[in-house]
Amino acid sequence: MQIILVSGPSGSGKTTVARILAESMLSPSVHLHTDDFYAAIKQGALAPYLPEAHAQNEIVTGVIALAAAGYAAGGYHTVVDGVVGPWFLEAYEKAAKAAGVGLAYVVLRPDRETALDRGTSRSRHPLADREILGQIYDGFADLGPYETNVLDSTALTAEETAKAVLRLL
Repeated sequence: MQIILVSGPSGSGKTTVARILAESMLSPSVHLHTDDFYAAIKQGALAPYLPEAHAQNEIVTGVIALAAAGYAAGGYHTVVDGVVGPWFLEAYEKAAKAAGVGLAYVVLRPDRETALDRGTSRSRHPLADREILGQIYDGFADLGPYETNVLDSTALTAEETAKAVLRLL
């Protein structure tokens, strides 16, 4: 089994795609939504996009990586969705290696306007500020050696994107 990181900027479709993968395409499977781990912090939480949240983000990422590795080692396809840039991959790599499981990293990246339109139209999401969403998007604009992990989801439905992710695996 392996950990499948479905990443990308806000509005890229990663949560929907991860849910589809876990609920209907992989078995047995687990879906870890990184936002849930941040929401677990009840006192002293910082918005993860703030520069001063870096230490918090490292802790939360480490916890998610260990949870994902535990599920994968237990025999589950483990789909993790979140804003996981290459700057946080090391925690997942270490956890996967220690657990003896594989790690796949896919970055969904529709064009900027599509991501911003999707991100600002989500009615129940706490982050809908176009400027902040743009800054998050820009963090995924040039991934250097990880550009080969990018999947352009601009013109794809969520189902088509999930199928494309499976093909990449």
